[in-house]
Amino acid sequence: MRGSLALVVMMILGGTVTQGHHSIAAAYDRAKPVKLDAVVVEFAMVQPHPFVIVEVKSGGEAGRWRGELDNRHELVAIGMTAETLKPGDRVILSGNAGRTQPQSLYVYRLDRPADGFWYEQVGMSPRIGRQ
Repeated sequence: MRGSLALVVMMILGGTVTQGHHSIAAAYDRAKPVKLDAVVVEFAMVQPHPFVIVEVKSGGEAGRWRGELDNRHELVAIGMTAETLKPGDRVILSGNAGRTQPQSLYVYRLDRPADGFWYEQVGMSPRIGRQ
């Protein structure tokens, strides 16, 4: 009886955690590619997904955008830190537009031309480098 109760509690809690994480395909539209030339306003290494807030100064995409990156643990594993992107850095972001959130995108590629730094989401794994 005690084991059955514990199993039921674990199943309920496990289901709650699973529902809390979103599907990238559900939140972002692969049919809507976005490329932004912008300046970093904020970079947050938070759970479950770090994000970068950027300011686009010109063109039809002008304004503040929120770019979501891969999960924090994988970014830390490849060497990204809270200091990797700093306010004022010029970056070029490429990704897919949010389905319901205006001016949001899932970042598949980020380039920082000043020093050649790049971030890329390839399949299920992120990677970084310098050109």
